[in-house]
Amino acid sequence: MNVKPLYDRVLVQRVASDEKSAGGIIIPESAKKKPLEGIVRAAGPGKLNDDGSNATMQVKEGDKVLFGSYSGTEITVKGEEMLILREDEILAVVND
Repeated sequence: MNVKPLYDRVLVQRVASDEKSAGGIIIPESAKKKPLEGIVRAAGPGKLNDDGSNATMQVKEGDKVLFGSYSGTEITVKGEEMLILREDEILAVVND
């Protein structure tokens, strides 16, 4: 991965959304919402404390996370759309 987030930022790859509804109806591209969950691909060292040390990050590479609809900044890395979020924009870590 060529992108290394700084401070308390996290690089997240969205999880692909479903192609069909629960009732079996195929959802067209124009009606799909962007997924609100993703996989952490890289994490920064943590927020800088007053004493110069880094706070411990709550998420790590490989974690599945949930985030808000308007969270983060969209970027393209090697042709794939990703998000850069602050750690405090992440709502939860999903344990499967």
